[in-house]
Amino acid sequence: MAQTKLQATGLRMEYYQPRTGGRLLALDNVNLSVEDGEFVSIVGPSGCGKTTFINLCDGLLKPTAGNLVIDGKQVTGPGTDRGMVFQDACLMPWRTVLKNVTFGLECQSLNNTEGVERARKFIQLVGLTGFEEHYPHELSGGMQQRCNLARALTVDPEILIMDEPFAALDAQTREIMQLELLRIWREAQKTVLFITHQINEAIYLADRVIVFGARPGRVKETIKIDIPRPRDLAVKRAKQFLQYEDHLWTLIEEEVKKTMIQDQVVHNINR
Repeated sequence: MAQTKLQATGLRMEYYQPRTGGRLLALDNVNLSVEDGEFVSIVGPSGCGKTTFINLCDGLLKPTAGNLVIDGKQVTGPGTDRGMVFQDACLMPWRTVLKNVTFGLECQSLNNTEGVERARKFIQLVGLTGFEEHYPHELSGGMQQRCNLARALTVDPEILIMDEPFAALDAQTREIMQLELLRIWREAQKTVLFITHQINEAIYLADRVIVFGARPGRVKETIKIDIPRPRDLAVKRAKQFLQYEDHLWTLIEEEVKKTMIQDQVVHNINR
């Protein structure tokens, strides 16, 4: 029986708005779980609270209400049990690939010989062997994200949290990085929580896709992706894949239309 790695129960998040003195409800009663070793994608319309949710998971925000636990422990702040991969690679331009990858270890005072060897192992895993002494400006966008991923993996997190990590890449590089991420996930044996706006990316990568509804965000539906692994890129043209894609687009279209109606009502009230 699979062990639950992350559990959100009744999660609610409000933001205070100083200019108006009001409060914005970003998430409301979010309930979901992620199993150990599972790859879960979250999709939803813009502004539905996806990034707010993963910032809560990473401990960068504290919820207004509800519980969020990882391995049975309450999330109270950032921790080494979570590795965060952002859309921007956020590499330090004055440090080489190896020095960027070992940065997390330095923060934990683990930058010893063993730590450096561990960093080299993940540099090899993400396909950057031979580029250890290169600087970020000498790397392509895809290579920078590989370095970003190696840095997150080197601290040996229990769960890898990824916020649209391929959004800034060109279409061809993005496809290759999706394929590479599945290989890395399989070899590193990590739990992954992946945020994306791209529906076919979510389906291709995930064991389950969780759809968030329009703000305030909540779980609208969870879809189990019954496509055998390993998956090559050609699976995106299969009938079953296209059926998943059509269903997800329908769910999100419903939420986008709902948001447009709500915005129009607010506009009319404020006229």
